[in-house]
Amino acid sequence: MRLDVFVSPREISPGELQGRVVAVIDVLRASTSIAVALDNGARSVIPVESAEAAIATSKQFEGVQVRLAGERKMRVIPGFDMGNSPTEFTEEAIAGCIVITTTTNGTAALLSLQGATDVVVASYVNYSVVAAMLRAAARSDVDISIVCAGTEGHFSLEDAACAGKYVRSIGGGAGSITANDAARACALIDRKYGDNIAKIFEDSTHGKALAEAGFGADLVFCAAVDSHPVVPIYQERQITRVGPARER
Repeated sequence: MRLDVFVSPREISPGELQGRVVAVIDVLRASTSIAVALDNGARSVIPVESAEAAIATSKQFEGVQVRLAGERKMRVIPGFDMGNSPTEFTEEAIAGCIVITTTTNGTAALLSLQGATDVVVASYVNYSVVAAMLRAAARSDVDISIVCAGTEGHFSLEDAACAGKYVRSIGGGAGSITANDAARACALIDRKYGDNIAKIFEDSTHGKALAEAGFGADLVFCAAVDSHPVVPIYQERQITRVGPARER
């Protein structure tokens, strides 16, 4: 089977994801916040491309509580209920609600995918359960792509390191695998840092920017491996967790 990493959605050619299982990673912070929201009882998370689309989409739901979440330049969008900090997605804030979200990088990456068999949202906080799903796909000889959201279309260290952790897990639990150069490079990055995720964030451009903007607590939150063990599946324009309410 093939295992490819794309360090930005811009690298993906039309049709390249056809029939594949795809994991999307935006560690800082969208994929982390999505996992947290679903683990804390959100009914679903709906990614959209803009603030205007979020407001328009919210009007489609009657009799259901909706929360608007999103950021631009790391800050909450004016008039929205919350931004993109995982610390905001508490059970009290979102349990039973539909969360409609738009972010600079993560939602854009999700909306760019076409033709995948399954799309799972991956991060450090839900690492083990998502890695188990990807290893099962690999054992069934299903090709896997890991798509890093990156930062405004460019390489980001934190997403690449997280992708590398998944690459190493998949490689250790499957048979014959053909990996692209990006997958091999990401595995080397993960091997370099090991379990020191705080150092990854400290060294990354986006991690530094978040710290300088006052979001240091988010970095600690996003580094907590397996703290929110849910498998978020993106299908039919919404993200729900695998479980009693939604089986793959």
